[in-house]
Amino acid sequence: MSVRTWVIAAVAAGLLLVGGGVAYATGSGEGSSVQTGGANIDKAKSVALDQVTGRVTGSEVGDEEGYYEVEITKDDGSQVDVHLDKNFNVLDTPADHEGHENEDGPDDDGDDGGE
Repeated sequence: MSVRTWVIAAVAAGLLLVGGGVAYATGSGEGSSVQTGGANIDKAKSVALDQVTGRVTGSEVGDEEGYYEVEITKDDGSQVDVHLDKNFNVLDTPADHEGHENEDGPDDDGDDGGE
């Protein structure tokens, strides 16, 4: 093999290793939910539970709304996503919307108000 072929192969292998490491670190890959331990995700879960009473049912690192996303299911069955920045500061806690984005909600009867 020529030196050029070895260099190209080495660069390609390096890119694959770096890409795999980034995907693992950010929780990307098969579904981006991560149910892993670790001090940082545990701290994110703890901070989220300080904000919302319930149990943690999911967590994600590298979410588009914040660095950490912790899904909490409340005692009434509703779900809340708590978004945190890298320093574990709470960004927001919007309620999860069940179903698909284009589906009408239970109170949405298709008219402009009224009953």
